Amino acid sequence: MTNLNLEEFTKTSIEKGYDGVAVREWAANSVSELHTHEFSVHGMVTQGEMWLTRGDHTDHLKVGDTFTMEAETPHSERYGSEGTTYWAARKFPKI
Repeated sequence: MTNLNLEEFTKTSIEKGYDGVAVREWAANSVSELHTHEFSVHGMVTQGEMWLTRGDHTDHLKVGDTFTMEAETPHSERYGSEGTTYWAARKFPKI
């Protein structure tokens, strides 16, 4: 587990080429069905837990865990009984 704060996570993410960071908050037991994003993402769970499914593989992520995903990756998300917050560094395609 890492002890980064949001400011440090944002600074590090921008240094790695991400465009910025969004704080994502999800209600308890929420589900985000299969979808994609136009951006790549590097995230860190900061409260609660979540399950991130890509293909046939599901990662159970808890506070301090990170995940990375390329743009247009089909995935679904399920959030824990206490809700979930994660920081999402996003890298949009360059035109």
